[in-house]
Amino acid sequence: MDSAYGARYRELFQRHWWWRARERVILNALAAHRPEGGWRDVLDVGCGDGLFFDELAKLPGVRLVEGVEPSEALVSPDGPHRARIHVAPFDASFDNGRRYSLVLMLDVLEHLTDPAAALRHALSLLEPGGVFLATVPAFMGLWTRHDDLNHHYIRYDKTSFGALAIEAGLRVDESRYFFRWTAAAKIGTRVKEALIPGDPALPPVPPALVNRMLYALSRLEERVLGRVPVPFGSSLLVVGGALHVDP
Repeated sequence: MDSAYGARYRELFQRHWWWRARERVILNALAAHRPEGGWRDVLDVGCGDGLFFDELAKLPGVRLVEGVEPSEALVSPDGPHRARIHVAPFDASFDNGRRYSLVLMLDVLEHLTDPAAALRHALSLLEPGGVFLATVPAFMGLWTRHDDLNHHYIRYDKTSFGALAIEAGLRVDESRYFFRWTAAAKIGTRVKEALIPGDPALPPVPPALVNRMLYALSRLEERVLGRVPVPFGSSLLVVGGALHVDP
């Protein structure tokens, strides 16, 4: 992630319509896939400063929310969740002996040079019957300077993520696109960027009224089309579990 973007991340996460709407999509998916008895221990991979911890802690049955964040710059030393954030690379060296009923990788895999290894390791940290949830940006055809700013390597679609899942040993229980309406906006942005050269720019929080309207539009789309198999969108949600669980 761009360092200036990282410095703005808290404000964007807390105020920007995109992050607010994405959070509702994730929470709705978790409600749909909640195991009997609820969740227990949760691991948020690439958690930044633990900005999602409070919502995760409200899930039924949750007793512990932890995170791992490779970038120390994104973690406040005096943050309220600092004691439960492991600042470390997410590779085979990260294993605190705990197994989790839920592991999340929210817009993380697209940043990694070896996403299959990271996904395989995430699955190894699940307890038997545990749930894995990921979100990723969708469709290489929607690539914009925003992807450059975020140091993305790839945007996925169902086919490419399916191949990654097979390589890593992920059983896919749900795979669907969301933020459908923003796909058209991304195409418009690509055209604009082709005509007007420039450098990637930090995304601003829109004016309050516009911000509320875009959030409402995204929530309406999710309520109307959430489970409809529309074959496009600017983001992809995947929920599943480990194909094989080590004894």
